[in-house]
Amino acid sequence: MLTSLGDRNLFAASQAGLVNNLNDGMSWGLFPLFFVANGLGVERIGVLKAVYPAVWGVLQVATGPLSDRWGRKGLIVAGMWVQAAGLLLTAMTRDFGWWLLASLLLGLGTAMVYPSLIAAVSDASHPSWRARSLSVYRFWRDLGYAIGALSAGLIADFFGFVAAIAAIAALTFLSGVIVAVAMQQTTAPTPARSDG
Repeated sequence: MLTSLGDRNLFAASQAGLVNNLNDGMSWGLFPLFFVANGLGVERIGVLKAVYPAVWGVLQVATGPLSDRWGRKGLIVAGMWVQAAGLLLTAMTRDFGWWLLASLLLGLGTAMVYPSLIAAVSDASHPSWRARSLSVYRFWRDLGYAIGALSAGLIADFFGFVAAIAAIAALTFLSGVIVAVAMQQTTAPTPARSDG
């Protein structure tokens, strides 16, 4: 309960983790169908789907240490909003070049968010219960995959692909707003000096 609702930093991180993986689950389930419906072949769809995790994987090597220097909150908020922009750009355009840019934005936003969130949870939890807190955070984060795929599928069935992607973009933006309002700035603890 403390991680889910009781602590404002842990709550902010948990809901952002859920929404981050929610939009990721939606992108894996819905984007290929959306791209096929708009005339893309398998090869170009593969490129779009490869760019997103590649950018995310490479850039998080830099964004993780940056969150130690700059603080977690700003990277998380900005990252959620960059993701939202990428999702909205995907929904609103019908051109491979724009979709490629959107995939780059999704990768960049996720790289900003992913390592910063787990670090923020570690910052806000005491060592005696940090492992339990991280487990609860991981529960909410990983639940996002299932919720994203199911909710996006239902919205797409009733209202179409564009509405589903735009709705998840709006939810991602709102999640960033919640972090901006609820989370207090945290950074990595300063190491104790060894020279006394």
